Amino acid sequence: MPQPARTATADDAPPVWRVRVRMHDHPGTLARLAIRLADLECNILGLTVLPVPGGVLDEIVLRPATGLPRGHLVAAIRAEGCECTAVIDADVHDLVDPASSTLLAARRAIDDPARLADVLKDALAADVVTRVPAAEANPGRTESGHRAVFGPVAGIALVARRRWAPFVQLELTRAEALLGLLTAAARNLAGPVVLDRPDGAAIVLRRGVPADAGAVSDLHRRCSTATLFRRYHSGVRTVPRRWLHRLLVPPRGTSVLAVFGRDVIGLGQLIGAEISLLVEDTWQRQGIGTALLARLAVLAEADGVTELKADCLPGDEVLARTAARAGLRTERGAADGTRLRLVLPG
Repeated sequence: MPQPARTATADDAPPVWRVRVRMHDHPGTLARLAIRLADLECNILGLTVLPVPGGVLDEIVLRPATGLPRGHLVAAIRAEGCECTAVIDADVHDLVDPASSTLLAARRAIDDPARLADVLKDALAADVVTRVPAAEANPGRTESGHRAVFGPVAGIALVARRRWAPFVQLELTRAEALLGLLTAAARNLAGPVVLDRPDGAAIVLRRGVPADAGAVSDLHRRCSTATLFRRYHSGVRTVPRRWLHRLLVPPRGTSVLAVFGRDVIGLGQLIGAEISLLVEDTWQRQGIGTALLARLAVLAEADGVTELKADCLPGDEVLARTAARAGLRTERGAADGTRLRLVLPG
């Protein structure tokens, strides 16, 4: 009786190895090694060159000849004056070039932030990546290059370990860039942010543009004299039109608007490290100023700013209380207390 055809499985696929070879960066070295591998009937599928002190580290993904012992491969590499630092099993993911692999990893982490540790593990070809409190990360303990610490972010660090080969600087730099990209994406620096409010009001924080001039002018008309005086420290009642563009697109700075429907209900400005806030009276004490200040702090931190500065009226604690709610530490800078320093966390 004829037997049913056997379905091919993953176990039937020829083995693939990831081989790391340290060599001197001399002309012809890689060519001689490739000839040696060809003599062993190894098929090179991929090659990545990693600069390291004193030479290069070539990562070769190859399909070995059937039955080739790993020891024979290592001996052949040594015969060419090179050092084989690792031979491990690989899979189809290792045939993707590092740049594409990193971008794919970023996409997976953006789609599911909870998988960040797994994504970093794949990007580094690490054995394990664990989340630990920042106080327990101990970044100085490198374990001869087999351990690396990333972060911390929000008090949590990621610790990567790999037994089969030490991490090289190019891999660590690539991982740092990946995490920086994910942090920027999570903060959504360029795009709008919708506030999560218990009353369900759809309030959006977004950057100001010149087309918002009319709405910002209306915001000033709805504000009380006291609110405007706290912001401008003068008896401003209406804003001249020539001011509006500078409020929305300040030189060497940016503005963030709080928008409810078609109305602008709050305006925050960041110029260098200087910040200012204006919130419509009927929306005060509802977290709008806190949200604006927190957003300005994120934008400032992305530009490398470590502390913000603001002018306030003598005895006025409104901005200091807003900063505390936004997670910023405050210090009075001037003798009369009118200069406020806001220190960013981290």
